[in-house]
Amino acid sequence: MSRVRNNFNNASSIYDENAFLQNEIATRLSEKLKVISINPESIIDLGSGTGFLSEKTAKIFPDANLICLDFAQKSLTKNTQKFKVCANAYQLPFKSNSIDFVISNLMMQWCPDLKTLFDECHRVLKPHGLILFTTFGPETLKELKRSWSVVDSHPHVNEFIDMHDIGDQMIQSGFQSPIMEMEKLTLTYERVLDLMRDLKGIGAQSVENRSKSLTGKTKFMKMLEMYESYRENGKIPATYEVIYGHAWKNDVKFEAISLEN
Repeated sequence: MSRVRNNFNNASSIYDENAFLQNEIATRLSEKLKVISINPESIIDLGSGTGFLSEKTAKIFPDANLICLDFAQKSLTKNTQKFKVCANAYQLPFKSNSIDFVISNLMMQWCPDLKTLFDECHRVLKPHGLILFTTFGPETLKELKRSWSVVDSHPHVNEFIDMHDIGDQMIQSGFQSPIMEMEKLTLTYERVLDLMRDLKGIGAQSVENRSKSLTGKTKFMKMLEMYESYRENGKIPATYEVIYGHAWKNDVKFEAISLEN
């Protein structure tokens, strides 16, 4: 996790200019916030980073106490909200049953220990508290993953968890009847190197269990050659599987939130 933290800290100064997708998904998630039957006094933006979702949430719930939490301190310095906490999502520095609402945009894919993460979210939420989040699913960056797989058997792209497994873990952590939905978005690039530059610009180049041996130039060039087979209409595609999930801490008599546009 320290490598991930360092990458996000290092990318903090250029994150916003490279994070088009992250901002777009934050906008889509904020649209869901507008239709939720909840009037929270306290909200945690978990993995808030530079504040894409924080800013939108503050406008929707202006009277709520919004706490922006991230483990990358330099990212938090770019966040313009008043209350900011630098902490690990596995050890939330809040009392049990103290928070009305936990929101999170594209952070959970960096947390391999979902049990601890959801246990902590469940602990800090009040009875009938709500969690609403986005994360990436296993089809994310499938073109890049398949292009590398032709070159060698080492992991070069992070593995992302299936939404059904995420839902199962939420139930095990005590959440009631989680609702999981998915959509696929495709970004296009002139070159594969432009995609990789974007990934580096948002601090997303870390891979768990990555081989410590350096990837040789020959292998890298072969990967680029393989990726070219995906070029269509003159553009290189990069697929993202976006998962939207929400669940209440306890059963409530509210209708399920529609996550469809």
